[in-house]
Amino acid sequence: MSHHSKIIAAELAIAEKQVLSTIELLDEGATVPFISRYRKEATGSLDEVQVAAVRDRFQQLRDLDKRREAILKALTALGKLSPELEARINAAVTITEIEDIYLPYKPKRKTRASEARKKGLEPLALLVLEQRGEDPEGEAAKYLNDELGVASVEEALAGARDIIAEMVNENTEARATMRTYFQQHSKFKSVVVSGKEEEGIKYKDYFNWDEPVKSTPSHRVLAMRRGENESVLKLELAPGEEGAIRLLEKQFIKSSNKNAQQVELAIQDGYKRLLAPSMENELRGFSKEKADEEAIRVFVENARQLLLAAPMGQKNVLAIDPGFRTGCKVVCLDKQGKLLENTTIFPHTGQNNVKNAAETIQKLCAKYEIEAIAIGNGTAGRETEVFVRGLGLGDVAVVMVNESGASIYSASEVAREEFPSHDITVRGAVSIGRRLMDPLAELVKIDPKSIGVGQYQHDVDQNKLQASLDDTVMSCVNAVGVELNTASKQVLAYVSGLGPQLAQNIISYRNEHGAFKNRESLKKVPRLGDKAFEQAAGFLRIRNGAHVLDASGVHPERYELINRMAADLGCSLEDLLGDTAQQKKIKLQQYVSEEVGLPTLTDIMAELAKPGRDPREQFEVFSFTDGVNEISDLKPGMKLPGIVTNITNFGAFVDIGVHQDGLVHTSQMSDKFVPNPNDLVKVHQKVEVTVVEVDVERKRISLSMKKEHTGKAEKSKPEKHQHKPKFKPKPSAAGGVKPAFKKPEVRKEKALPEGDLQMKLAALKDKFK
Repeated sequence: MSHHSKIIAAELAIAEKQVLSTIELLDEGATVPFISRYRKEATGSLDEVQVAAVRDRFQQLRDLDKRREAILKALTALGKLSPELEARINAAVTITEIEDIYLPYKPKRKTRASEARKKGLEPLALLVLEQRGEDPEGEAAKYLNDELGVASVEEALAGARDIIAEMVNENTEARATMRTYFQQHSKFKSVVVSGKEEEGIKYKDYFNWDEPVKSTPSHRVLAMRRGENESVLKLELAPGEEGAIRLLEKQFIKSSNKNAQQVELAIQDGYKRLLAPSMENELRGFSKEKADEEAIRVFVENARQLLLAAPMGQKNVLAIDPGFRTGCKVVCLDKQGKLLENTTIFPHTGQNNVKNAAETIQKLCAKYEIEAIAIGNGTAGRETEVFVRGLGLGDVAVVMVNESGASIYSASEVAREEFPSHDITVRGAVSIGRRLMDPLAELVKIDPKSIGVGQYQHDVDQNKLQASLDDTVMSCVNAVGVELNTASKQVLAYVSGLGPQLAQNIISYRNEHGAFKNRESLKKVPRLGDKAFEQAAGFLRIRNGAHVLDASGVHPERYELINRMAADLGCSLEDLLGDTAQQKKIKLQQYVSEEVGLPTLTDIMAELAKPGRDPREQFEVFSFTDGVNEISDLKPGMKLPGIVTNITNFGAFVDIGVHQDGLVHTSQMSDKFVPNPNDLVKVHQKVEVTVVEVDVERKRISLSMKKEHTGKAEKSKPEKHQHKPKFKPKPSAAGGVKPAFKKPEVRKEKALPEGDLQMKLAALKDKFK
């Protein structure tokens, strides 16, 4: 472990002691949220990102050790393992390096080289490769053998070249050189498959596209690969052939004789037939892996922001799942999200139906003292919102809710278990209403890949995506804290140390014995042992319970310490929690011990000041612009309120209430260069945008967040946003900053007389001095 800990410490720029302590805690079964929150002294206050990075890198190194061990075992069985070879394998630091070393010894299927070796041509190949002699034909004649199938000199030399080609392909240095060359010089080349122009219109930007692999952003890599998988695009990935072969010749050509000419032919064949396809496959895998990593990073960050969206809180809610022909499904929920009543209204299909729908909504609002109305943002959403707002319901808040994934939930086993006697439309409406009350509690019931904040989540490595999402959801759930006596099984499953089975055991125990009165009684739950209690207890809340600290984020293992603080101040625990003046009297230094340091004591003081505080932002009611309900209602120059629904590397998607999100490209997010859209906006953030361009046929809306925008489209290459400005501001002599050079707008004008032209050029020069 010590060797691995040194590597990880160097890579993450942290102390080796921090790495060792973190790995020890992980091996003992501690979770990332628990370690980062309650074991700060052991890890030197590493945060969740750092703890997860230690965990993931250590697992990679363990996997590397397993593969190393397997290869050493295989080489031993083959009788090929020499001390030198073993040393090389043990010194390798990546799986790719190990595999390159192992490749020449790896059992293979029949190859041209293996057939040539069977014909006894390997000595000839080695002689030619040395390039000492001047007569390869004469040497080849010695290997003619009708029984072995070597009937001519050319056949002998061809067999020798096949062996040399394979040796070139399997040479560790050559593969390393080619790997670097391919990564630095390869280009993606994408063209449309003949006859697929109409079918693949969404890939129009890539019908004739090329771009260096090393600078292609993740979303374009995944878009081209998706187009290839759908047989719309033909995708090639390769560098210049001549440059690659020159590098190989530099390594293997030692002379200028006839043997060297044979080696040259072998290199060309080996490159085209073996090495280039191998490197292309590797680079495809490498570029996909890098694109996956970036896409997953963007996706999980969006998911985190959505999961941590501001909750409206416990309100009596009327929720509507809109529809035209089939009507709008209406449900009424109490403050705990319990379904009280459901019905269907038809406000969009005839005057009598509109009147009946209005009366129904008004009666339900009065009957259940409705405080807020949640309306799904899908089909008929804006029309339903206009209808509801026109009812004059006083102080009742009317809120559009993103319903992405609601249909997934309504058809799930979770929904069937919760509402066995209701159809999927009712379940979907319930989900919409509960999302308004507490997005996190409801969204954890849905596969995170279906919550509407990704673009390529179904194209990336699903195992890596799931692991990252599990980390993210667990992080969000534990950061907010979970009310033990009302939480669903799905929420409890994400609490540190629990999981699905213990979550179900808690629900069953709660149903049988009633509400938990204190955290300590958790230990009575079947199969919930001391370790699970240690991991989970600090993240579970019991409001109005027997112990006042059970509603806070203070871990039960620190209750005795806080009791001592209260006793030292001569007050009760309850008085200490409610009295800021008393808390300020606490001298933290006198409570420092080997187990408890200042980081933990600081966290405890924050909890005493605001026990069980919710880290999420305050909820604000939002509404779209009246009269703008469809994409056809949009006109360039319109300024509209919107909600950020998704963030990518090339910009942010914004819902402006027309059933189709618009894109604010990075070039339209600010007057300054925007390297990372997440620096400016967050998912669910409310923004004001200007309509730049509308493509009704392709359902594309271009938006701008710049303060002053004319509404005119700015032409640019598709999503080529990852470039730095060509001109940067430079300090002036006076110490200020000169404005960056801006290219003047080119206009089509009539030809000017020569004198006028000279005057205009002079004026332009003065303008840009």
